[in-house]
Amino acid sequence: MGREETKPSYWIIRLIELAVEGGILIKEILLDSKGLVLECVNAALDRKPGDLVILSLKDISSFADYFVICSGNSDRQIEGLASHIGQKLKIAGIFPLGIEGGRSGSWILMDYGDVIIHIFYEPIREFYDIESLWSDAPRMSIDQSVQKLTTLNDDM
Repeated sequence: MGREETKPSYWIIRLIELAVEGGILIKEILLDSKGLVLECVNAALDRKPGDLVILSLKDISSFADYFVICSGNSDRQIEGLASHIGQKLKIAGIFPLGIEGGRSGSWILMDYGDVIIHIFYEPIREFYDIESLWSDAPRMSIDQSVQKLTTLNDDM
């Protein structure tokens, strides 16, 4: 069961900048869930994650529109990926609802509302195999040569 179509999913981010003359300039940037998943994926791509996959859950889940799943080869790489993604999104004014697993280093989950990021140590990813749990979800694999993703596939 998907989300109600009458309730658009969007993020409103307000960045407030003080003008030189003391005035306040307010910029509003509207990100729908597609825009948010692109921000998340591009933040991850900066650190060359392994086997980056996007799952579109919007038609089969009520709690999230997308999963971003990627892997690292060590605890240090996983923690570095999560830290970089968090910092990059924070700079863009996007803040997580929660982050789990940061201390264990084998699976870090970053919840950004409509987008949930899973960063796995590769053997742990193979063990839990969450891609198979969501086998009905449309998926988009991102090649390691991609430096920046600008659009999603049509079925996403």
